[in-house]
Amino acid sequence: MSQVEDDFELPESSQSLAVATSESARQKRKIAALEEKLQVLESGHAAKQRETNYYMSQGRALRRIVTLFDNIEDLIRENDRRCDLDGEDENMTVDQDRLQTGYIALNHALPWFHSKASELDMENVEFSYMLKKLRQGADSARGDDTSKLKSLVADWINRELKPDPLVDPDDKHCRGFVNDACGRLLCPTELDWNSPIVRAGIRDRTDDYVVTEMSWPAFLYEKYTANQDNLEEGLFKSTLLLQAFKAIFTSPSSARDVAGDGDAANIIETNRRAKKDVHSSMKVKTHLRFALSSVTSWRPIDGDFDYKLFWQNIVDFFEIPPGRLAQQKVKRLLAWWTRKVFGTSRRAELSDGAKARMSVNALATQRAQLDDALFDSE
Repeated sequence: MSQVEDDFELPESSQSLAVATSESARQKRKIAALEEKLQVLESGHAAKQRETNYYMSQGRALRRIVTLFDNIEDLIRENDRRCDLDGEDENMTVDQDRLQTGYIALNHALPWFHSKASELDMENVEFSYMLKKLRQGADSARGDDTSKLKSLVADWINRELKPDPLVDPDDKHCRGFVNDACGRLLCPTELDWNSPIVRAGIRDRTDDYVVTEMSWPAFLYEKYTANQDNLEEGLFKSTLLLQAFKAIFTSPSSARDVAGDGDAANIIETNRRAKKDVHSSMKVKTHLRFALSSVTSWRPIDGDFDYKLFWQNIVDFFEIPPGRLAQQKVKRLLAWWTRKVFGTSRRAELSDGAKARMSVNALATQRAQLDDALFDSE
């Protein structure tokens, strides 16, 4: 026998050729192996969770600055369809153009998306998972925004219009056309809410007073009143719109003061970024209309009013102006929004003399002069 056999007295059975060790040591090694496996699993779970959180946070941009209603899959399919045309001329429908514009906006908002979409097809498990999380993030953002505006809008109306009774910040059932203050703001601009006949007709949904998305509501206008001879005057310049935009895209506290030209909180943003964010005010108009209504949960149809078509009317106003004059007016309107929301930088207006008198430059000059004087004395 070998020395090992002598020491451990191995039995003859081949199933028992094990070197005896203490039970405590064996259990410790098992625990260590399990802990190692758990660590690997947890690291994988953490990575997956980080990926999930990233996609969901990125998805919030879909409903805020890309499109309020279109599915991300439809945007991808439309872009793929155009690529398959391979330069062939084809008459595009308005809806197809809207989808393609949305795909372009998507890639401005999420610059990494196009390369990711080019690598994987829509049947791929990883790609499907990514789209699912982006959709969840998008829906979460819309839910957060509508919930935020529910109480804020009531407070703004009560402060500005001082209705009697006040708009209840917690009860949406008492809003809409049953409430005089909300009804005035939701009323089509071609109708006079002050008329008892108009109010009764709208509330009863009679033939001559059906409210649809084909009318611009009063809340879109500066001072909530439209000039019937110039319906573009004051459109999309209301105080409520500015407050709603700031509450969603900057902070609720910044919405308290919209009288001036912005608080300059985001003045370091580039002009391109500012304009991109101002374009997202299109979705704010739809959310504000929802906040004024008596509808308690988000849905695209409210009686005779179609929110999706309303959204498209707003988008078309900005993106499909009928001529050069209309294009110029849209640019001026967006510049007005940029100024109101982000403030105006006057750095470029500073003269060299004014810059020289500022303390940073003045101190640099003084230090240089002292150094020159010391050098000359030596």
